[in-house]
Amino acid sequence: MEKLITFAVPCYNSAAYMDHCIETLLQGGEDIEIILVDDGSTKDDTPAICDRYAEQYPDIVRVIHQPNGGHGEGVNQGIRNASGIYYKVVDSDDWLDVDALHKVLDKLRQFVRDGKLVDLMIANYVYEHVEDNTQRVMSYRNVFPVGRVFGWKHIGRFKPSQYLLMHSVIYRAQILRDCGLELPKHTFYVDNIFVYEPLPLVKNIYYMDVDLYRYFIGRADQSVNESVMMGRVDQQLRVTYHMIDAIDLGEVAEKSKKLAKYMYNYLAMMMAISSIFLTMEGSPESLGKRTRLWEYLRTVSPRLYGRMRYFAVPAATNLPTAPGRRLSIALYRIARKIYKFN
Repeated sequence: MEKLITFAVPCYNSAAYMDHCIETLLQGGEDIEIILVDDGSTKDDTPAICDRYAEQYPDIVRVIHQPNGGHGEGVNQGIRNASGIYYKVVDSDDWLDVDALHKVLDKLRQFVRDGKLVDLMIANYVYEHVEDNTQRVMSYRNVFPVGRVFGWKHIGRFKPSQYLLMHSVIYRAQILRDCGLELPKHTFYVDNIFVYEPLPLVKNIYYMDVDLYRYFIGRADQSVNESVMMGRVDQQLRVTYHMIDAIDLGEVAEKSKKLAKYMYNYLAMMMAISSIFLTMEGSPESLGKRTRLWEYLRTVSPRLYGRMRYFAVPAATNLPTAPGRRLSIALYRIARKIYKFN
């Protein structure tokens, strides 16, 4: 039976917080599907909790128990098994605002009734900062038309802190299948690939100005915690290399210059993140990896390298010499304090 939307919830030792996530999703009604992907949890009751929800809500909740494959494989399993027309990933430590959820689902139902499906729906997300108990809303009012269907030619300018993240997007499921999306196993930060790779296939977009996704940030064990990212910089690199290879931005520019510019800026951000964490680690091995990353970009696309090498953000994270590296780190610290991104 086809559902309106599939919510995929990758779960790994999530017993302490997954109930809150699932309970918010269940408020969507019986035309939604929730796929709980137990990613080989062994340290708590995650598998049993998944099974309990499937037994209690057999028409809504499905469970997949898989050997540990990482967050990306959880997303992949959701796509492979989804019966929803639309597809959204919700991490098990996050949740959705129920009022906003009802508004989003009502609009998706209208698209289905009218036979006018959009390829991508966008909503706001909210950073819920643990460390100081504050919130920060990431909206897109300055970028997208509100309350109407539009294409890439209608988008405005993104601010430096504004990107489409997994938290803000709802893709039409067929778009994900048509682009052949397959996220790497055992790799963090694959949400960047999930958002980036399908974009060239997107034609019709709808932005709803509601604060839908609540992103819990600041736990010591989170993948975006700075010290954790330092230890996982090789995985960040793997994702960045994947994104360099995935899309020919020259071909994108032939169809939409505005989309190509956005994707260029997104890739520049990924180059900057990889570069700054390798710089912060500071060993000869890490600095060598940074050099090889930039050399790889030059090999794949000399034109892209030429533009990006002197683009302010990635260039500032790839300064040569020890004083330059210290300046790069100082600039990163300032940006982190201003934008509170981890």
